[in-house]
Amino acid sequence: MQGAVLVFLVIYVLNLIPAFAPPTWLVFSFLGFRYPSLDLKLLALVGAGAATLGRVTLAKLSRVVIRQRFMSQSSRENIDAIREHLTGRNRLTAGIFLFYAFTPFPSNYLFIAYGLTTLPIRLVAIPFLIGRSISYTFWGFTSSAVARRFFPESNEALSYFSAYFVLSQVLLLSLVYAFTRVDWRVLFEEKKFRWTADGRKRS
Repeated sequence: MQGAVLVFLVIYVLNLIPAFAPPTWLVFSFLGFRYPSLDLKLLALVGAGAATLGRVTLAKLSRVVIRQRFMSQSSRENIDAIREHLTGRNRLTAGIFLFYAFTPFPSNYLFIAYGLTTLPIRLVAIPFLIGRSISYTFWGFTSSAVARRFFPESNEALSYFSAYFVLSQVLLLSLVYAFTRVDWRVLFEEKKFRWTADGRKRS
């Protein structure tokens, strides 16, 4: 029981961090590799619940902190175009999050962007929970292969993995910034891509 509580707390904190947090699936790879006798199915359910709660909290914080305090009125109106476009497309939205939850890619940026739209969080929380429950079970039971792949013993390989992780985080942060600068209304209505007035380069 104490182990499950610890896993819940660790994964919740990892999923609450907006950037540069270690991927959660590494926790289950480590547990499956080092402690194969653990009830990985139970821990996967606990971890999925913690991850979902952490991401929901992150989405709500992005709505309260980033949208309300750091985004201009024009930027908020631009993001509202995404909300209007996705309203009534619940299956599409839920399907995207369900599909993403099966992948090992970081989902913090996805939830930050979704939180900025002010769309209902519950719409994506349930499919994310289902997807993470299955994916965490998978990573736990295939941990030996994952450990050999991502935790090689050579220092050179570890340095490469660290550099890759930092570069990927910087890239994804840039994508979130670009997400707020695309003129979504023009894209949806005129099928043309352009930056908003704030996002256009100054000559």
